[in-house]
Amino acid sequence: MSHDDFAFEPIRGLPEKLPSGERLIWQGAPSGSALARRAFHVRGLSVYFGLLLVWQASAALMDGKRLAEAAVAAGWLVGLASVALGLMVGLAFLYARTTVYSLTDRRLVIRFGIAIPMSINIPFSLIESAAAKLQGDGTADLPLRLRPKERISYLVLWPNVRPWRFSRPEPMLRAVPDGAQVAELLASALAEAAGQEPVTASLTPADADLALSPTGSFSAAAR
Repeated sequence: MSHDDFAFEPIRGLPEKLPSGERLIWQGAPSGSALARRAFHVRGLSVYFGLLLVWQASAALMDGKRLAEAAVAAGWLVGLASVALGLMVGLAFLYARTTVYSLTDRRLVIRFGIAIPMSINIPFSLIESAAAKLQGDGTADLPLRLRPKERISYLVLWPNVRPWRFSRPEPMLRAVPDGAQVAELLASALAEAAGQEPVTASLTPADADLALSPTGSFSAAAR
């Protein structure tokens, strides 16, 4: 018998029903494979263990051991690498499976947490600006810069937070599939909330880092 840890949710990804008049625009979740690459750095770990493996085998050969003996000597490292990489990939897919991003015409809701489900509500009125970083695989990272007086916990929200912004953490829709489309939806929602006309933006992976103003317009942004 299967068990749904989120069966209590009246609407998937939301802790309660939307108030009267509020409209759900979009829901999505991180890509597990993209999350593994960018948040859990499995590619970097693979290179690291590969270099260790080459070093271990080379050291054994330089000590006069035969090729077969060198392979046996490095065998434990292969097992360690497999376990470590498998753990990182598994965690990435677990985080992706238990995370839901919900965009309404008034706020963004991030539901997350493997062991303890949590959710954070971010009304548009608390957002100072937003950005869109598009990746070559079609996914995007969409960080939200909150107004100066607003504070969130970097550790609690990770990995749904912009990397290295410890003093002023920025919640982030991370590794979102169809990133350009989601960025357009977010821009239009911010524009409508600010009383401006909705905008349509055409984004490509070449647009490495773009900013969304509260009015929904896009402009080049520094990293």
